[in-house]
Amino acid sequence: MEYFKSGLKSVLGGPPPGTNPTGAETIEKLISRVSTSTLLEDRRDACRALRALSKKYRIEVGAQGIDVLKQVLELDKTDPEILSYCLDTLCNITSKEVFEEEMESDININVNIGEQFSEMFLKNPDNLPIILSYLEEYDFRVRWPAVKFLISLTTCRPKEVQDIILVSPMGMSKLMDLLAENREVIRNDAVLLLIHLTKSNANIQKIVAFENAFDKLLTIISEEGYTDGGIVVEDCLLLMLNLLHNNTSNINFFQEGSYIQKLAPMLILPDNLEEIGWSPQKVSNFHCVLHLLRTLVSPNNPAQIITSCQKTLRNANLLESLCNILMATGVPADILTETINSVGEVIRGNLTNQEYFANVLAPSSPPRPALVILIMSMVNEKQPFTLRCAVLYCFECFLYKNEIGQELVVQTLLPSSSGNTALTTGQLLCSGLFSSDSLSNWFSAVGLSHCLIENPAQKEQLLRVLLATNLGAQPVTLLSQCGVFLQHTSKLQAKLGILMLVSMWLAHCPAAVKIFVNVPGVMAFLTAQTSASEFDNNAELLQGLCAFIMGLCVLFNDNSVQNYSKENLSQLIEKRVGLETYCKKLNEISRHELYAKAAKQPQIKAKHSSELLLEFEFCKLFKSMEGLIIQALGVQRDLSNGLSELSLSDHENALLLQYKDLIRDQDKKLQDWQRKYNFLEKQYDEVKVQADELRQTNIQLIDQNTLLKAQLSTGASQVTNTVQTAPVEPPPTAVADDHVISLERRQSMENARLKQVEEELAEKTAELESYRRDQDDLLELLTAQDTRMCKFKDLLRQLDALPDEDDSSSDVSDNENESGP
Repeated sequence: MEYFKSGLKSVLGGPPPGTNPTGAETIEKLISRVSTSTLLEDRRDACRALRALSKKYRIEVGAQGIDVLKQVLELDKTDPEILSYCLDTLCNITSKEVFEEEMESDININVNIGEQFSEMFLKNPDNLPIILSYLEEYDFRVRWPAVKFLISLTTCRPKEVQDIILVSPMGMSKLMDLLAENREVIRNDAVLLLIHLTKSNANIQKIVAFENAFDKLLTIISEEGYTDGGIVVEDCLLLMLNLLHNNTSNINFFQEGSYIQKLAPMLILPDNLEEIGWSPQKVSNFHCVLHLLRTLVSPNNPAQIITSCQKTLRNANLLESLCNILMATGVPADILTETINSVGEVIRGNLTNQEYFANVLAPSSPPRPALVILIMSMVNEKQPFTLRCAVLYCFECFLYKNEIGQELVVQTLLPSSSGNTALTTGQLLCSGLFSSDSLSNWFSAVGLSHCLIENPAQKEQLLRVLLATNLGAQPVTLLSQCGVFLQHTSKLQAKLGILMLVSMWLAHCPAAVKIFVNVPGVMAFLTAQTSASEFDNNAELLQGLCAFIMGLCVLFNDNSVQNYSKENLSQLIEKRVGLETYCKKLNEISRHELYAKAAKQPQIKAKHSSELLLEFEFCKLFKSMEGLIIQALGVQRDLSNGLSELSLSDHENALLLQYKDLIRDQDKKLQDWQRKYNFLEKQYDEVKVQADELRQTNIQLIDQNTLLKAQLSTGASQVTNTVQTAPVEPPPTAVADDHVISLERRQSMENARLKQVEEELAEKTAELESYRRDQDDLLELLTAQDTRMCKFKDLLRQLDALPDEDDSSSDVSDNENESGP
């Protein structure tokens, strides 16, 4: 510390006797010395002092010195030491980190100073290429701080840095050369820099990949000891993940370049694993490897790439290694969970891989199929929730587009003469389906439903499954027991699981509909739920699913049950529920937030078991069937109305004219709404542009305010140490103070104006949305009325009750309608 003080005295010449210079005064003198001194040694000493002060007084150093430091980088290129000091200082003032020195001071930092100074540095696009040029300097004192400064800039302003580097000649090549750096600290920081640069930028990802990044990263991983290595291995894997995530070009390059085979050593477990255990870093490294494998075979990738990567993973024995990890002992629960998910996606939709997995045996006595062991975990309520979800997803992947696998599971439920008493997958699913644990009910119902997807033969086969409910009682079909269980359980999750299974079963299967409608009390239960008015605790989902099943019973009804024929069920819905109420209940499913979440992706992702109510394949089924159900019920309703109204003959014309007047009135309203909508949309765009301009002005005011505050603190310290008597004009410090007050007042006015505009924007947005909804409602009503009128007109024509002049007038009305907006 004494050395530092003596150094400052030699640079600054020391303060006047009896006074202590403030930090701001010291920094001002140092900045002056850097910019005016002709001796390199003096400039170097001043830069060294600035670096020492840049953490505690980052605002002052940044506000006064950012341009001067940039000037040093341009003019003193031949001196590595002064370059090092400048780069370190710039790195400090642009850092997102809050330093201990800042926390110990009285300075209240209420904005992100690092981001502010990063933005100021990057405003001039010529600044960043200067830093990139120093990556070519081999001197450690220059290259390493240049890398650290780039990391700081990229952390604060990633988009700006990415854009500048993309247009900088050889910019990415200079960065990629750092991966071959023999000084590990520079190489490791280069990996961190590339992690930031490759996030959400497909162009940089492609450039990095084609600059041999995979070769260089895999070499580093090998040298570091694969998954037994340190955090450098994790960083390399994270960079590889960035390069591959949602980038089909890089995935294709990775697969064709035989890089998948080079991942094999990372999945080999040592024989003495139970003795040496899993370090936290090994767990992190292993997670990254598994995420990398899943990125290659993600269901979001194109089918051709998935198939190709799945084949390579099998041929490279990576699928075998994953299955070995599944069956190994001592594997941490989170690693086991992610391995199960990984196995699922490696076999999903690939018959060869699915057959391999079906034959994997657990090292138990006697040996059991791995699938059976996994299902046992799924229906065991003592197992971790995430693990059970992973098992269900893996089971779904095993059944996906796998008719052989679906048949194998269903066969384990059918009567057998082989005398084999071993526990089977089907038996485990049945036991979970009717257990006391609602989560097991849900898991088992969803798992069993996947045996029936696009497989009518197995729907018929599953109807043969009989269950002995009580000792000595007659066995009942599995479907009948589902109907009975549905009426007796009080748990919403269990009910929804059973309803989704029944939905999948009834679709395209009249034989299943015939059995289900005959279950005692089940149709009364469905009708009561569909017509209920409670909407608490996701009850709308239960009511919507019950409505959906009633619709399926109409849609796939072969009229073999007299009391529950297609026509009778339609009448039941219309009279006991009401078509309007029925459609509303049906629509509640797709409007629910859990529907949107479940329909996004096949994998089940939930933080808590209470979130598991709907499932991906059910959402697909509902989406494909909803319109057909409404159409079927609509046709049946119009037919019944037509038959009951055939006797009407006196007021058909009056009724028809009434519909015409209604349509014309609605058409006029629709045009008015359209004009209002266009006007509001124009206003909305104007207000939005105004708000964006005000936000930009506000940002600029904040920048100016930050700089002026720093200058003010410098000026204030000067006034404190100077006695002034009878000034003729305001001192500089007072001018700056007035400027700050004026600036703050202007900023306050701009903020108030911005707030007012944003409130107006929100109001206009809400009003615009209201008009949109009203317009949509009118369009729906107009379409419905037009359809009813056309059908009614056809009936009149069939009865010869429609005069020619009415017919022509109707056509004119229709034409007017079509010309509307």
